[in-house]
Amino acid sequence: MSRSCHIAPFAGYAESLPRALEAIGAAEVLAGQKRILIKPNLVNASPPPITFAVEAARVLVKAIRACSDAPIVIAEGAGDHQLETDAIFGLLGYAELAAELDVELIDLNHAPLVKLENPECRVFPSFMMPEVMLESFVISASVLKAHSLAEVTLSMKNMLGCAPPKYYQQGGHWKKSAFHARMHEAIFDLNRYRKPDLALVDASIGMAEYHLGGPTCDPPVNKIIAGFDPVAVDAAGAGLLGFDWRTIDHIRLADGVLGTAR
Repeated sequence: MSRSCHIAPFAGYAESLPRALEAIGAAEVLAGQKRILIKPNLVNASPPPITFAVEAARVLVKAIRACSDAPIVIAEGAGDHQLETDAIFGLLGYAELAAELDVELIDLNHAPLVKLENPECRVFPSFMMPEVMLESFVISASVLKAHSLAEVTLSMKNMLGCAPPKYYQQGGHWKKSAFHARMHEAIFDLNRYRKPDLALVDASIGMAEYHLGGPTCDPPVNKIIAGFDPVAVDAAGAGLLGFDWRTIDHIRLADGVLGTAR
């Protein structure tokens, strides 16, 4: 068993997701938390596998509840230029899930902020971070997808939902557009401020070429990845998409700094 990264076969969320968490010893870690924040990839209102399936989120919440009394929140800051995050929560079934399981929903695009500074960060020497991200144990719940600018979008890229549009929508309509010019370095900087405490990647299907559409992986990847090291998890995810992680600049930059890809 490796706590840093485990790849499990997929046989349905109800069976495979808890097994992946068990394989990394997640229960012991989750039991000691004061608040647990699930950050799903809800980039827009597209159905899975472009977004993190509400069925997977339901299983994840129940798995956390089985080992922890900590309050659970689901938080996202969607990038869609037309819809607010609350609307996307509703369209994708998260509002119904929150009512069913007594989970709080938070729109990170409009949450209270804290200014952080790190002169070693080249793109963002300061960053406006939602306060709740610093006060919670964060689970990045991402989907296995290729990406047009970042090559892949996995657990570290998923953290872009933290970036409030008031500060990070610069040109264009996409609410996180400040990241686009130097995408890999920007992802690395963001994760230096706040990386996931636990990384979970739904690789049951996979988007083969593009994060917002196009062909799915054929055959489906049929995996779930979980681990406490987001660099190791993302390196594994890149491999499942056919990439060498060494060619993915944000993973390469993070290797040895935020985790270990090997």
